Amino acid sequence: MPWETFLKAHWGAIAAADFFSLEIITRAGLVRYFVFFGINLKTRRVEVAGIIQQPYGEWMKQIARNLTDVVDGFLEKTKYLIHDRDPLYTREFADILGSGGVRTVKLPAQSPDLNAYAERFVRSIKEECLERMILLGEHHLRRAVREYVSHYHGERNHQGLDNQLIESLHKDTPTKGPVQRRERLGGMLSYYYREAA
Repeated sequence: MPWETFLKAHWGAIAAADFFSLEIITRAGLVRYFVFFGINLKTRRVEVAGIIQQPYGEWMKQIARNLTDVVDGFLEKTKYLIHDRDPLYTREFADILGSGGVRTVKLPAQSPDLNAYAERFVRSIKEECLERMILLGEHHLRRAVREYVSHYHGERNHQGLDNQLIESLHKDTPTKGPVQRRERLGGMLSYYYREAA
């Protein structure tokens, strides 16, 4: 089945997963951290599943359990999780997801365009936020990622969603009145809006 046909047939039930890494300054010097996230392809909603210095098998198994949790797992209504060929996506990881009703789809080698939504999120978070900061320790990294994801969901328009917000605070946006500005991370991220009457 061609990839485009697969995506159209299962659009509301597909999520993608990926890692990105950054070097941050710690007391021990420059340390590389890995951020693991999932993104729902239809809604563009992102879940940061974990941040760690060196991902390993047991950590990935716990992440799989968290993602498929029956109460609040990110992959609750997902049937397919697409991912690259990283060796951290082990059989055990796939089995845990499978027990939660999620089938993993391993993408062909050297095909970043097949995971375009995840790749675009990585580009956005790095260019709009993380590459503009000097991150001082893991706590600072976690706060920056958390603030960006909140901004991404509720304050950043998405062209793929007809320039709408993922989580709109107001159903009817006022067209008159003074424009307000909300800042995050010291003004690095800004959101302009009109207050509801």
